Amino acid sequence: MESIVDRFKRYIAIDTRSDESSDTVPTSKKQLELAKLLKKELDKFELNDVKMDGNGYVYASLKSNIDKKVPTIGFIAHMDTSPDAPGKCVNPQMFTYKGGDIRLNDEYSIREKDFPFIKELVGKELITTDGTTLLGADDKAGIAAIMNAVQYLVNNEDIKHGDIKIGFTPDEEVGKGADLFDVEGFGADFAYTIDGGPLGELQYENFNAASVDIDIQGRNVHPGSAKNIMVNSLRIASEIENMLPSDQKPEYTKDYEGFFLLMEIIGVVDKTNMKYIIRDHSMERFEIKKDLIRSVVGFLNKKYGHIIELNIKDSYYNMKEKIEPHIDIVELAKRSMEDLGIKPIIEPIRGGTDGARLSYMGLPTPNIFTGGYNFHGRFEFIPTESMDLASKTILKIIENNNK
Repeated sequence: MESIVDRFKRYIAIDTRSDESSDTVPTSKKQLELAKLLKKELDKFELNDVKMDGNGYVYASLKSNIDKKVPTIGFIAHMDTSPDAPGKCVNPQMFTYKGGDIRLNDEYSIREKDFPFIKELVGKELITTDGTTLLGADDKAGIAAIMNAVQYLVNNEDIKHGDIKIGFTPDEEVGKGADLFDVEGFGADFAYTIDGGPLGELQYENFNAASVDIDIQGRNVHPGSAKNIMVNSLRIASEIENMLPSDQKPEYTKDYEGFFLLMEIIGVVDKTNMKYIIRDHSMERFEIKKDLIRSVVGFLNKKYGHIIELNIKDSYYNMKEKIEPHIDIVELAKRSMEDLGIKPIIEPIRGGTDGARLSYMGLPTPNIFTGGYNFHGRFEFIPTESMDLASKTILKIIENNNK
């Protein structure tokens, strides 16, 4: 049986970066390369109902080998990596961490002063990048953990289990991973995304999320004769940003605190476009934030003569509302971690997962750790032991589901 580390290294060498500007599914063709590979491997495992649909979603089933009815469990991970950094990690570095800064290359290091939590990982075997790409633990560590668990079950037929469903999705990083997921065809009673961070993370709350698009139409004339004529759209964009609460920005928030994040601003005097994301765990505060940005734009439209167009689009909602009626599935994961000596860390996700959307589509789907740190950039890394324990947690959940 291939080691989980070797499996992980094969997966991260494939560039599956999604593309938020694309309207295709998947948003990047390279994701199909990994999808085809995973389908081929699932076929080799002789799983049932293995398929890759026309949109790059991969599904498979492992039939029950027990004579009693138990809930059908699904395990889901996403194939794409963040658009924020190059995604083809062909030169990962693996070593036992002895403390201090971790050198990635001549230019970049994971510095202890910037990431003080690495002190807790002394003695652990780590996999890092070479400083030129992200690692891809988000979420290829999740894929590796699921595939490792599935192969173990296939190789050990004496291990008893109910029906198990496997799903791999494209485009999670751009908020589209659950868009075309076949919940009915998947056929699980509940599922887990294996898409969390450090060892022990167990999450069933996430942000409510919205995207904001603002177009500002200015008026440009020669600056020498601009008095009472020029309307500088760049300056109005600055006004919008400065009118939003300064303490409600990502760099000043934590835990259940939401934020406004200015993601992009492109413009000249004549025309400027701004893109924000709004996040909050509380639906009430989420709506207040959207109302605030509407009132800011409304005020400035009165001031300048209705030259600003605002579009707010909800992206996903807090899955807590859909998970709490099925809290036993959170308890199942919690108990399974404890059986393995893992301390569960139950905390809200300051982001979203496919599970949030899937929960609203009728498939309750909490989120479980992969073991990784510092997702979406060159400083990403993962302890190999944590990735292995993610796979063991999957197996323990399956075992405990029989009881």
